[in-house]
Amino acid sequence: MKDECGIVGLFNVDDSAALAYYSLHAMQHRGQEGCGIVGLTKNGQKLIKGEGLITEVFNESKLAMLDGQASIGHVRYPTVDGGGTENIQPFLFKDYTGDFSISNSGCIVNSSEIRRELENTGSIFQSSSDAELIAHLIKKDSKSKKIDAIKAAMRMTEGSFTYVLLTEDKLYAVRDKHGLKPFVLGKIGSGYIVASESCVFSVIGATFIRDIEPGEIITISKDGITSDKYSDYQHYYMCAMEYIYFARPDSDIDKVNCHLFRKDSGRCLAKIKPVIADMVVGVPDSSLSAAMGYAEASGIPYEIGLIKNKYIGRTFIQPNQRLREKSVKMKLSAIPTIVNGKSIILVDDSIVRGTTSKFIIGMLREAGATQVHVRIASAPLIKPCYYGVDITTKEELISSNNDCETVRKIIGADSLAFLNVDDLYSISKRKELCLACFTGKYPINTYKENSDE
Repeated sequence: MKDECGIVGLFNVDDSAALAYYSLHAMQHRGQEGCGIVGLTKNGQKLIKGEGLITEVFNESKLAMLDGQASIGHVRYPTVDGGGTENIQPFLFKDYTGDFSISNSGCIVNSSEIRRELENTGSIFQSSSDAELIAHLIKKDSKSKKIDAIKAAMRMTEGSFTYVLLTEDKLYAVRDKHGLKPFVLGKIGSGYIVASESCVFSVIGATFIRDIEPGEIITISKDGITSDKYSDYQHYYMCAMEYIYFARPDSDIDKVNCHLFRKDSGRCLAKIKPVIADMVVGVPDSSLSAAMGYAEASGIPYEIGLIKNKYIGRTFIQPNQRLREKSVKMKLSAIPTIVNGKSIILVDDSIVRGTTSKFIIGMLREAGATQVHVRIASAPLIKPCYYGVDITTKEELISSNNDCETVRKIIGADSLAFLNVDDLYSISKRKELCLACFTGKYPINTYKENSDE
């Protein structure tokens, strides 16, 4: 079980640790289990990390300890396996050739094979993180220049990932050759920033330069930026769930804005799956854009029928079912004054296990809704993800063994409809997407495709 996270790196930027803090805060939706920041201080690299939200781990005095002109940071997403403080990033490695630190987002699908090979040649691991694995691969080639060692390490790995690596005089940023994870480059003052999402830039006053290309290694130093490729193979299989759910609506990913993607998905739903009702209600927060699009295209009024408690984390990324159900009850409330006596079109971004949908529908009926028609702004999830999302078995997915009508009955909706994969291509205006969780067609060898998982 791997993790979907958020990373940031800054170089040649005053107050870089404080700006990394604000950047991670802007990406807190990508992980709430733990976080960390490495700062390049006058006395070398220093690391502070811990379990909890960014505001719980850091304060002004801790950030002052990391003061310098370069830093990297990480927010971690909770999973059933691979938890614990030992897996919280960044990792800082002390070495006679020069200290370096590293953070990653995503996963290496052949990590078990590489780890076994490294252990057989004497490597000892302190965590189950892919970031530590990459550090061992880079160190294995310590006689080469750092850029050459990074290239060699990347050529040994297969998967869906982005990395930042900080040395005493350079910052390296790497995106996998398949392009499954978002990664952007920006300018701030006389320095630069790389981050998992572009929403970070407006928060700290940075200017967007471009997306980092699949298979690209960006090197940032006092002399500026250089670009290298570790592979001539290049694709743009961006994870569709970034557009549908993970990323903030104000982020642009590979030139596609997430809010506009979601709004267009709602318009598409209204066109191909219309239904007569009194109002359109979105499930906060990632489905609100789609609900707005549905309302605009259908002419049915958009209303705020559900209120979200902003201080509760996402239910999808709670580590077990008991906590998911508990957090849903704490997180959402229906507004009886709005929904009582009304037929509702409930727009959501996806149905994973079905428990959240069933609860929300029941809550709306208790508040007086006469009908609840569910419209999902994505295709049915039918297959596990091996690229960094917490869906690893078919048994977790309600649509994997049930048709649409059966799912409708289980969640208690009056009607249920989804988009299909062709709609997602059309909405994104992309020729390539990773849609493996919707189709079972994996763009990268998962090393598990023939298993029963």
